Amino acid sequence: MKIVIPTDGEKGIKEKVANHFGRCQTYTFLDEKGKVIETIENTSEHMGGIGLPPELMKKHNADVLLCHDLGPRALNLCREFGIEVYASTAETVEEIFAMWKNNQLKKATSDDVCEEHKNEKI
Repeated sequence: MKIVIPTDGEKGIKEKVANHFGRCQTYTFLDEKGKVIETIENTSEHMGGIGLPPELMKKHNADVLLCHDLGPRALNLCREFGIEVYASTAETVEEIFAMWKNNQLKKATSDDVCEEHKNEKI
């Protein structure tokens, strides 16, 4: 199992969880034990690259996304790709992973999409 977390940099388990899923600087990938597998730059179209963030995550074989919030299109794309999405207000990779591992996070629903994107068409 591969877990992905949108992050603000490359500090691994101690890195801050990015506030905006699509506009984060990096994505940090962990295994099911919380060990950092890799950290990649966000090269999605939100950052001037190609493709959407869920496509980038799927390309790197993500199974689970742990994040603060995201837009409805991203949530639906993750679902289509078989990526389970969990929302949290945790500050660090270490904290959000521990919450997920201890079953303290709920699966994200349309109620968890960020206010900026609430009226976005799916």
